[in-house]
Amino acid sequence: MLYILPIRRFLLPAIVLLALVVLYRSRFHVTVPSFVFHQPPPPPNGIHVPIAEVKSNSLPFNTSRSPSSPNQYLSDYSKIVSHKAANGSLKSSIWDHPISNPRLDVLWKCPTAPNKYTTHIRLPNIIQNISQISPNPAGRENRVFWNPTIIALPYWSENQYLVVSRIVTAGLHQENVLCEANICYTGSAKNAHKGEKPCTLDDLKHVGPAGGMRCVSPPISLSVPPTPAKSCPGKLVFYTDIPGFHDPRIFWSGKGEPLMMVNTQSRYACFGLWIIDLRSLYFPLANLLTSSPRFPSLGPLKSYSSLTELTRNPDSTRSTMEKNWMFFYPTTGETFLHYDVPDPRKPERGRTFAKVLGGGLTTTNLTDPFELPCIRDVPINDPDMHKQNGTWHQATNSLRLVLCNRSDKSCKPTADNSVFFAIVHRKHSNFLKLPLRYERYFIIWSAAPPFNMLGISQHPILMANETASGWEMSENWDDDQENAKLVAQNKLHHGLNSTEPHGGKGYWAYFTYTVSMAWAWNGEAKTEPEEMNVGYWDDEVVLGIGVDDAGQGFSRVKAGELVQCLKACPGRRTGGRQR
Repeated sequence: MLYILPIRRFLLPAIVLLALVVLYRSRFHVTVPSFVFHQPPPPPNGIHVPIAEVKSNSLPFNTSRSPSSPNQYLSDYSKIVSHKAANGSLKSSIWDHPISNPRLDVLWKCPTAPNKYTTHIRLPNIIQNISQISPNPAGRENRVFWNPTIIALPYWSENQYLVVSRIVTAGLHQENVLCEANICYTGSAKNAHKGEKPCTLDDLKHVGPAGGMRCVSPPISLSVPPTPAKSCPGKLVFYTDIPGFHDPRIFWSGKGEPLMMVNTQSRYACFGLWIIDLRSLYFPLANLLTSSPRFPSLGPLKSYSSLTELTRNPDSTRSTMEKNWMFFYPTTGETFLHYDVPDPRKPERGRTFAKVLGGGLTTTNLTDPFELPCIRDVPINDPDMHKQNGTWHQATNSLRLVLCNRSDKSCKPTADNSVFFAIVHRKHSNFLKLPLRYERYFIIWSAAPPFNMLGISQHPILMANETASGWEMSENWDDDQENAKLVAQNKLHHGLNSTEPHGGKGYWAYFTYTVSMAWAWNGEAKTEPEEMNVGYWDDEVVLGIGVDDAGQGFSRVKAGELVQCLKACPGRRTGGRQR
């Protein structure tokens, strides 16, 4: 029979030993390990975990987090700023009045005149096709892909881009696919970007004569756990049980995480925004980020290893259908969530953003209460059937732009020489309330607190081969001199019997819309993942563009050309009065 000694026999020796240790430490001031177990300090933000510490590849999904933020995290930013303004401790900044900030002078210049009919500014860059059909496909591909969202892969990757696209379905479910892709070029190699290959005959069959972007392997379906909808009232009731997610946006975080934000059923409304690290869905990406030639490691730590719902606080500010939110990253360790831009037709909801606290939880609105609204209706010749100026909403993720050239070795990114920029759409509808066109505008805001809006495009932006619905074809191409000459000659010969396009260019698409922005692949920059959301004035941006809800394309443009001809925002209200 096993005999166990009573524990009380050891109690007195243990007490004596503990007393001796305390006496020893207090008398000789010797530091010994504590008997209290503490959580290890978190690693510095943006620092990689050594590869020797790799123990697991991914964590399971978990959607059990609370959708509401604890009260102790909420802050009334308006009261704080108002109090500082009242006691004179609110400091002014060079960002308070954008038009007088010399660092921003380059943004207000307009090197290109707008179209006199449509008021668009047309850039020389074209929209090229994206094909999800990989070389040597297993069978015939009959699916239709649209709404492309794109990120560049790190410089050491075998392929250049990661593309996530929606698939056109009958409406009973949502389906999205992912692939790695490369760009091929046509014409002279002198005009090609480094790392690109000439298009093969098979490439041209799928991307067209201008070259384009093509998947290198068959696209894989992306699946995330289903989420419940709290309430989809009235006409929205059919959204309750539609499986799958829609409107994905992929982007790099300030820590170097490849993230995907999706729209799906919300636990506090009908539809909300959720986020997940793409490495949890696409394992080759996890392997890629551990193989940096300069920093071999586990890769950036995961903030969203499982599907996590993002929130808006307080509850009273939430909408039944939430869409088009975007992150921005002032520092490696800080994350902010931009919810809305001000809409002149909806003055009850102005610009709003909040700080992300973790687990999808956020603060209340942190918008400067003295910030004057920047977006106002523009009295242009608008052919909208209802003679309205459309509605404004966010369209893409944001990027950080350093206002100097990458080639300038003396230029280092700081809060004083950087801004954030993103695309907003001004949506116009026809008499059936269906989309007529989405006009593309760029907004910028400060990279320094309180992150005031600085400017917005004076005119909507079109690519070289893009058209805008609502105007005649000859009016769309009036800014194309060769096309204008051809139209004028045909009208002269045929007179009143001639019809559009009068022998000139026709419509390229009924409507287009921009889904995503990313810094284009650059094999020479040697950029690590935590720098993938930061670029320079002379860096190229790749835009993911949806075409007629039934196609997809992309365009590459230098950042400095996208944010040209901006209108300066009015800045901050003086005198201590809120908006």
